[in-house]
Order: sequence, then structure tokens, then C-alpha cells
Amino acid sequence: MESGDPLVSAEWLKQQFRTPDLKVVDATWVPPFLTGRDTGRQCYDKAHIPGAVYFDIDDIADQESGLSHMLPDPILFSSRVRKLGLGDGHRIVVYDSNGFFASARVWWMFRAMGHRDVKVLDGGLKAWEAIEGEIEDLPPMPPERHYTARKRADLVRDMPQMRRHVEAADVKILDARDSGRFDGTAPEPREGLPSGHIPGSVCVPASSLMTADGLMKPESDLADMLADYASGPVITTCGSGVSAAVIALALARIGNYDAAVYDGSWSEWADDNDNPIATAS
Repeated sequence: MESGDPLVSAEWLKQQFRTPDLKVVDATWVPPFLTGRDTGRQCYDKAHIPGAVYFDIDDIADQESGLSHMLPDPILFSSRVRKLGLGDGHRIVVYDSNGFFASARVWWMFRAMGHRDVKVLDGGLKAWEAIEGEIEDLPPMPPERHYTARKRADLVRDMPQMRRHVEAADVKILDARDSGRFDGTAPEPREGLPSGHIPGSVCVPASSLMTADGLMKPESDLADMLADYASGPVITTCGSGVSAAVIALALARIGNYDAAVYDGSWSEWADDNDNPIATAS
């Protein structure tokens, strides 16, 4: 059973930094529709926590899917992760330089592959820099390590499963997109994709779970906001399965580690004309 806070503070990381079994992972990712900005890899190359390896969610992904950064099979995941020097028995701390986008996704991916000793750095690189943590711009060259991946089907949902859940109305579905996209009153950033939401789902914008300075809200605040979802089955969704993991992270912080992520999320659901779409009107 997983328990405890899935987040660690920058101060904690600084104290534990030289521990041999602790590995730091930079998961910075920038959506491709945000033009004119550095990519996640470019952000990493400019500045990262010393020793941190770069985890590219578009590379460590199902390469045969028509959707972006879908969860790969255990064989591909193990192969990519081994080359990053991450192995069995390692304690992993994931961060990014873009809020929790996509450190929460990578946290969920490791868990979905059976790795339980994984945490997220609260506040990411900004929080690390705020306590004068060291920064470097050279990538490490870690030796390969053996990594065993065992997929946890309970933490992942696909479209056929979602259709069955919607028809049966047997699970709570939380959507991390903003209210405009959820209601169908604002356009989706992905061209040609209608806005709206999966019938029966509830809007919980990922931004509402964070403080103004980029930290996740305290456990007491999250417990109030997510009181109806603190236990029992929950599925999280968003635009493409990234910010959905932020809700899963917040739920874990209040004790519900069992939330599953709909991996294809709105990019998959809304692209299929056979799927019902609900709006505010």
C-alpha cells in the first residue's frame, strides 16, 4: 500500500541530495501548441539540478500510438529508463521547471510501471532555486542500471473502459482542464478538436490545486476541495493525459493513491465521433 505525502520539499531534497540511492529526474515538458517557447529539453539544457537526468515524455512513450506521449509497454519503459541510470531500488524524485507539468505525469508513469518509491519536488526548479540549490547545464553520464517494470492496469484507463464507465455511471471522473474548455465555451488548443467534456465528469482545473507561488496547496486545503473524492474509485482526465496526473497527485496527498488516469484523455475521446460530448448549454 502506498501512503504518506507524495511530495518532498526543496529543503528535504537538499538534505538528501548526496544519498547514493536517490536519483533526480527532470520532467520538464512544454506543450507543442505553446509556440515561441523553449522545449522541455532546451529548458533542461540551460539549467537543471546537478545529476538530474532528463525524462522526455514524448520519447518514453508508445511510439506506435497516434496520440502523443501515451504510456509505453513495460519493455520500452524499462529500456529507456535503464539508459537514464535509473534502476530497481532507487528512490526517485521528479521535478520540472513548468509547475507540475509534467512531473506529476512522470510520477504517475513510474507508479503505473510498478515503482512505488517515487516523489515529486513541490514547486519544482523554482523552489530549488529559491533555497539557493545548485544548478548546472551539463548532462550527467550515468551507467545503465537494471530496471524491472510491471504495469499496474489499475492506474490506467483506455477508451473502451471509459465508454463502459460512462454508460454505467459507476465511477467519479475529474477533468483537469479549465472551465471554458470543459464547458465548451472556449476552444481547445489542439486544432480541429471540439471542446466540452465526458458526460458525468466534474471540472477540477489543475491550476486550482496550486498556490500562487507554484507549490501544491496544503493537504488541509486539498482535503476540503476534494472531499468527495478522498476515497473510492476515481479517474482523472485532461487534454492529453498530462495535467490529469496533477489531480492524481493531489488525491494521493490526501490519502487516495488509487486514482487512475485516462491516458488518451480529451485528445482521444473528442476525436471519435461515436463518443458523447457534454457542454454547459
